[in-house]
Amino acid sequence: MYIAIEGIDTAGKSTQIAALSKHFINAVITKEPGGTTIGKEIREMVLSAKTKSKRAEFLLFLADRAEHVAEVIEPNLDKMIISDRSAVSGVAYALIQGDIDKKSLIELNNFATKGVYPQKVFLLRLTKEELEFRLSQKELDGIELRGTEYLLAIQEAIIEATKLLGLELVEIDATKSIEAITQNILNNINQ
Repeated sequence: MYIAIEGIDTAGKSTQIAALSKHFINAVITKEPGGTTIGKEIREMVLSAKTKSKRAEFLLFLADRAEHVAEVIEPNLDKMIISDRSAVSGVAYALIQGDIDKKSLIELNNFATKGVYPQKVFLLRLTKEELEFRLSQKELDGIELRGTEYLLAIQEAIIEATKLLGLELVEIDATKSIEAITQNILNNINQ
């Protein structure tokens, strides 16, 4: 089974993936962007927020996605794959930019992924108050510096992206305890 843990920065994706890896000891743990050698370089470029063109940023995400599917996802489809983000995030960020129409977004992602998407997408959902608190506790990267309103818009766009891609979405309150969130994910995986 291929699942993706989605959510805006500070939602607890890494924490949940670490917890899930204890339940699925043979799982392939990956991330997007950055789940391959080339992907790590692309991730650094994107997080540095150096691109002037939002289309260029989107194409970087697509390049990473194509490499990730070919190198990590497809060879392991017979195993449990737990991914920190997926095509859903790429589509969500592009929706927010508003520079690429929805039809093109889907077609380009279908091209990059060869139609291989997570079977379940888990969105760790944050409130504005919790997001502001969590951001105040860390040094911000280029994406986080765009502000809470931007990040909350991304959170809503993740929901829209999941619908556009026709994927199963499970929304989880990310303000709950780590253990409660993990159990909620496990319960939904086993359904």
